[in-house]
Amino acid sequence: MKYWLSIALVALLVSGCSGIKTTHDYDTSVDFKQFSSYSFYGWDKNTTEDLNSLDRKRIEAAFADEFAKRGLQEIEKGQGADLIVSLYLVNEERKQRTTTNTVNPNVSVYVGFGGYYGYGPGWGYGPGWGGYSTTYVTETDYQVGTLICSIYDAEKKQLIWESAASKTIDENPQLRKKSIPYVVRAIMRKYPK
Repeated sequence: MKYWLSIALVALLVSGCSGIKTTHDYDTSVDFKQFSSYSFYGWDKNTTEDLNSLDRKRIEAAFADEFAKRGLQEIEKGQGADLIVSLYLVNEERKQRTTTNTVNPNVSVYVGFGGYYGYGPGWGYGPGWGGYSTTYVTETDYQVGTLICSIYDAEKKQLIWESAASKTIDENPQLRKKSIPYVVRAIMRKYPK
């Protein structure tokens, strides 16, 4: 689990505040067509406490929808499903630094030729190109969430598929509500058919 989390966070370092970054891995020797059911075994105990119950339900519903699209039926925990699904979410505080340059057009330096009576090199103040610039640096705090889905073969009790997605967390609950299915779809995109 920590291995995948570190991969997801490295991918995130490259992406900054951009869209969703995903990574996945699975056991290529497994025939995924043999599975027809799954049980959701809940959230990993280390999942961030920042995740509220509404978003937990939205994430679970989005995964249920994706599994149904793949012909997998949800069965209650402990009732003999083929697969066991576990979820894990971690949030990380980040800072983004933005630099802006402004030029004051009223203060210019003129560099030219002139010297004494117009002969030889020289310099002086006057109209010309350039000006003095001021640089402003602003820092913005934001949170990045990494959601990991782990799928185990229930009979063998072995991890057979895992995928992670990292994305900047939307502050607005309505935007989160819309983005959760998109994030889960990105996670499940590489699930073997």
